[in-house]
Amino acid sequence: MHGDRERCIRAVQSKDARFDGWFFTAVLTTKIYCRPSCPVVPPKPQNMNFYPSSAAAQQAGFRACKRCRPDAAPGSPAWNERADLVARAMRLIRDGVVDRDGVSGLAARLGYSTRQIERQLGAELGAGPIALARAQRAQAARLLIETSAMPMSDIAFAAGFSSVRSFNDTVREVFGLSPTELRRRSRPESIAGTMSLRLPFRAPLCPDNLFGHLVATSVPGVEEWRSGAYRRTLRLPHGHGIAELRPTGGPFIDCRLNLSDMRDLTTAINRCRRLLDLDADPTAIDELLGEDPLLAPMVRKNPGRRVPQTVDGAEFAIRTMLGQQVSTAAARTHTARLVAAHGEEVTDPDGGLTHLFPTPAALAQAAPATLAFPQKRREAFLVLATALADGSIDLDVGSDWQQAREQLAALPGVGPWTVEMIAMRALGDPDAFTPTDLGIKLAAAGLGLPTTPSALTGCAARWRPWRAYAVQHLWATGDHPINLMPTADVVAPLGRDARSPR
Repeated sequence: MHGDRERCIRAVQSKDARFDGWFFTAVLTTKIYCRPSCPVVPPKPQNMNFYPSSAAAQQAGFRACKRCRPDAAPGSPAWNERADLVARAMRLIRDGVVDRDGVSGLAARLGYSTRQIERQLGAELGAGPIALARAQRAQAARLLIETSAMPMSDIAFAAGFSSVRSFNDTVREVFGLSPTELRRRSRPESIAGTMSLRLPFRAPLCPDNLFGHLVATSVPGVEEWRSGAYRRTLRLPHGHGIAELRPTGGPFIDCRLNLSDMRDLTTAINRCRRLLDLDADPTAIDELLGEDPLLAPMVRKNPGRRVPQTVDGAEFAIRTMLGQQVSTAAARTHTARLVAAHGEEVTDPDGGLTHLFPTPAALAQAAPATLAFPQKRREAFLVLATALADGSIDLDVGSDWQQAREQLAALPGVGPWTVEMIAMRALGDPDAFTPTDLGIKLAAAGLGLPTTPSALTGCAARWRPWRAYAVQHLWATGDHPINLMPTADVVAPLGRDARSPR
């Protein structure tokens, strides 16, 4: 969008928050860059330049506005809507791959040369992977400076910088203030290992099905709903964490993170954003779905529905396999047993979370006799766990959606429903569609649509590329708890039955 100068100028002059994250406005006279909705008086059009990323604006010599904090804007929806090389690379950069493994590690994950990745990112975003990762490190540093009492040297390495000097130079260059001056302007209140922040999103947002789905399908010991907040454990690159996410009714989600290693801050934030689908563009989605006479009343009633996703693709694939052809309650019981038997224990001083979800490697080593399923389902489960453990199937944020679908479909016991559910919620494909789902069939019958998979898929073509969001509206026609915001705590611990694999 940054190439459409007239459109960008109109968005800036109207302070349109819908375009925050789509592009950034650089002011030539002040050498600062802003988000489109910046509250200050808009500059003259001849004094504006537009950039596709904050990293590009920083490379051009502009520093972040202190009023609108463009570095904290919602991410571009393009990276979650697309499955091409640039989108996959951006998802991996946001997950911290460049900080952990370098550009060569990013290239290895994507299967391209470093030169090709740098060329394509530079052409579309005006910055290469190193600059994009640097901008993300600067944002992590600002969060730690302003909301924690950590020593600056610890913040430098936690944010991903290789030295205190590069940390100081980057913060001063990006924000126009030294780290000490940034802290002086704030009031750090967090205790060691704990971070409280706000996760912005593009309005509107319908929280009912988002949190309702996560809580209704929650696994005891791994997830809970306590005092109006969804809480869960996180397995992170350098350790583990606990995330607490609370809807506020405002333009952000309250987020509280308790991390065993603060180097995982950026990764944890982006996984929480992905879980709640906070970088979606609800205006574009609702506009298209609202053109359908059947969906229009649902869209008007609950605009801004999101697709509840996941913090770990492999975890969701395993949970989906366990949920095949059984009730939600039965799936929770089966999963809780596996968690108790193979998950790692954690301590939660603020709630009742007890375990991390087991790794595929741990589940692949499980004795078949301990799995309370029929023999064929045991075999299919172990094949899936082994494929995820050895990397022959990649469901990470940077995975190729079509390739993952084909690899999943080739496994025994994995049918079209399982493949599309994983594509929707683990891969994040906004066009995933589940015509064989019972809830979708019931909704289709109630709306007068055909219910055979092929015919229903044909009717759903008019909802593309947002069929996953249409699924959320169709599910909402039923009275299942996944559609309802929880009104009471759901904090069931791993009970005696769950702790025993027998």
